[in-house]
Amino acid sequence: MSVYFIANIRVSDEEECQKYLENNENIFNKCNGEYLVVDKKPGVLTEEWDYPRLVLMKFPDKDSLYKWYDSDEYPPVLKDRVIAAGLDAAMVN
Repeated sequence: MSVYFIANIRVSDEEECQKYLENNENIFNKCNGEYLVVDKKPGVLTEEWDYPRLVLMKFPDKDSLYKWYDSDEYPPVLKDRVIAAGLDAAMVN
């Protein structure tokens, strides 16, 4: 069953964010990840929304998502994301 990774993101350094995306691409692709939505200005329907960016990713199953997120290759890449942006994320299926 497909699994979705939803991230609400506040980017503080666009250059570092781009570096993260480039370095993450191979790992993400190896795990059959797919970007469904990358919205830099989501339409807000509630009174408060503290995130200027939203990303929705799809994986074939939980194992694939964890293969990406928990891979030995990911921590060095993750440091770029930590520098570039704060986020809140969740997995749903």
